[in-house]
Amino acid sequence: MLRYFTLEYWQDEGWYVGRLIEVPGVFSQGESLEELEENIKEVYTLMMEEEKISPYTGIQTKEIGVEV
Repeated sequence: MLRYFTLEYWQDEGWYVGRLIEVPGVFSQGESLEELEENIKEVYTLMMEEEKISPYTGIQTKEIGVEV
């Protein structure tokens, strides 16, 4: 399944640095925009695999509202 995310990126001292806006914690960098995109995809994949292997049992979720 292919999902689309928003890559926010900028240049910092010659490196392309970026993050996926919709997925907190997915940051990476690359010497080119193409390398940044490859690295971001790899980070996302690794994080999703790690989430599947949780050391905790009985985890529950609940949707809550936050005043903004």
